[in-house]
Amino acid sequence: MKFYITTPLYYVNAEPHIGHTYTTVAADCLARFYRMKEWDVFFLTGTDEHGQKIYEASQNEGLTPIELADRISEIFKNMWKKMNISYDRFIRTTERQHQEVVKRIFKILLEKGELYKGEYVGFYCIHCESYVDIEDKSKPICPDCKRPVSEISETSYFFRLSKYQTLLENIIKNSEIVKPEFRKNEVLNFVKSGLTDISITRKNVVWGIEAPINEKYTIYVWFDALLNYLSGIGYLYDEETFKKYWPADVQLIGKDIMRFHHIIWPALLLALDLPLPKKIFAHGWWISGKEKMSKSKGNVISPEYYINEYGVDPFRYFLLREIPFGMDGEFSEENFKKRYNSDLVNDFSNLLNRSLNLIEKKFDGYIPEGEIDERIFEMSDEIYKKYSERIENISFSESIEEIWKLVIFLNKYLDEKSPWKEKSYDVEKTMISIFYGIRNLLIFLNPFIPQTCEKVAEMIGLEKKEIEKFENFKIKYSGRIKIRKREIIFQRKK
Repeated sequence: MKFYITTPLYYVNAEPHIGHTYTTVAADCLARFYRMKEWDVFFLTGTDEHGQKIYEASQNEGLTPIELADRISEIFKNMWKKMNISYDRFIRTTERQHQEVVKRIFKILLEKGELYKGEYVGFYCIHCESYVDIEDKSKPICPDCKRPVSEISETSYFFRLSKYQTLLENIIKNSEIVKPEFRKNEVLNFVKSGLTDISITRKNVVWGIEAPINEKYTIYVWFDALLNYLSGIGYLYDEETFKKYWPADVQLIGKDIMRFHHIIWPALLLALDLPLPKKIFAHGWWISGKEKMSKSKGNVISPEYYINEYGVDPFRYFLLREIPFGMDGEFSEENFKKRYNSDLVNDFSNLLNRSLNLIEKKFDGYIPEGEIDERIFEMSDEIYKKYSERIENISFSESIEEIWKLVIFLNKYLDEKSPWKEKSYDVEKTMISIFYGIRNLLIFLNPFIPQTCEKVAEMIGLEKKEIEKFENFKIKYSGRIKIRKREIIFQRKK
């Protein structure tokens, strides 16, 4: 089985913020989950580096566009390394290979009659890099970003988006491509309101891929960027790899770019006679102080503070646990700290600490051998089934809820058995059962908090590979296992 997952390409006009991190951590969690199922996974992410906005940003910094792109792209790579993101390819739209694919696709669509030359008259938003419809032409403001827009008139090449209106309506109604489900009507209503052909070239934008025609045009940045999902896995140059992974199984996006991904992107694929992605999932926004985060409002949250103050895995955990994926949620340090202290310190870290402390005291640091409480394996099996179903439906918070049932059970089990008491019975059975419960927690939590799971596996005497396959939760060990040097995994924050 194969699994191809993508994030959008992140625009290099700004450094990584919580929105970029949210999408990328979610994609990483899914990629790790399917690798643990032993599927053949390809995880693509990268940076979008063309367009007027990049050109202007570079001019403001006294750089060339490629110098700005090189710098910001490297910052994204470093952030993903710090966040333990396990991508298979990081693509940049300034790569020669990608640019050649975009030009060849342009030619293919032109030859097929999917592109035509026409005149565009209307309003253009540089910030959103898109043409926009303006209700009040005396006050030309972008309906999305609320910034002033410019009226332009120029000859352009258009893609016949309107041709696909009826077909797109049927696809959206009868397939799983638009996710979550509650977004379907929103996309359908937009399609039903009437699709107009879209301009895919620019005459006065110098920083872009040159169109492969005699006239001097650059290719529209969104047309260029969307095609990375094809060029990133070898379309038109590595047939074997492309055939192996296409179509995409899950494409994760923010809800602000739904129109491009749920309408224009499928139409382009239909024009190329290519299969459509199975799911394009639009998640919600993190809100700060009841407002959407934006650079202009000065309320953007940088991941750096939370990583430095709490650690990478607590940050990953909070992003995927706090709200149902797809909904908006408020991000605040108060909420973060509450979730951190409650789940990771009180529940998880406390379970580890007192369990390993008892094994050191009662059994000289060796996991006892003997009978195991079968409830541990029965419960693990039940949790795995439900947890898998949730995560396959891209319901991260709900999948963690399933895992936490085992955390709660083990803490309660330890309290009820009280193996620290002098007249406690079945101490060996209690502690070996707890050991297996903790081992299974590490397997289930591995896609979410991989660094922590690896560290705890080392502490309880296991190798990293023993928590990297889901089938391992059914394994019972023979022989004595010695726990190693331990530490408090998560420290309480005041």
